[in-house]
Amino acid sequence: MGDAGPHRGMSEVLEALAPDPSLFEEVASDECMWQGRIFSVDLLDVELSDGTHGRREIVRHRGGAGVIAIRNGRVCLVRQYRVALGRVTVEIPAGKLDEGEDGATCAARELLEETGLRAETLEPLVTTIGSPGFTSEHTEVFLARGLSQDAAEPDEGELVGAVWLPLDEVVAAIRAGVIQDAKTVAGVLAALLDAPTAPDGERGRLLL
Repeated sequence: MGDAGPHRGMSEVLEALAPDPSLFEEVASDECMWQGRIFSVDLLDVELSDGTHGRREIVRHRGGAGVIAIRNGRVCLVRQYRVALGRVTVEIPAGKLDEGEDGATCAARELLEETGLRAETLEPLVTTIGSPGFTSEHTEVFLARGLSQDAAEPDEGELVGAVWLPLDEVVAAIRAGVIQDAKTVAGVLAALLDAPTAPDGERGRLLL
């Protein structure tokens, strides 16, 4: 009989993730160096298992949520200028969590604000951690089902435009490194894995 429960088939992965005293870092001090509207930056002094000390610069972030919306073989992405990169990106609709907000509520809000889409259901799909070496930011990605169109309601100062792109072209762009946004890459590929087995060109039509 095979493994049971949500973690079936992951025995070696779970073993690799088991706590290991030889890898643990004890936080000796934690000083907030900067506090912004979206995130804060902390300076940590940590003691390693061999008794030596190290310095860690950590970005504290509440996290966010995003949505994979697919219809008729096309995925809804948002065009946006990212000043940190100095260029336009295409990403799944997403945004940061409000204080005390759960991922599904945030995902539904961002989907409506950025695209005008409403979903009958939002199914948890995958969670990404942007860069665990220095930030606690994570993004919960949901798969939207039962889509209907309403008017977009972007936040003040948020200049975005929704586009429906062929799913096979988006996958090709991910593989070619043209689309690099982590939540978008992980969400699109997880949605494909979540779909029933079908030829690549047909998978998007199964995600309705």
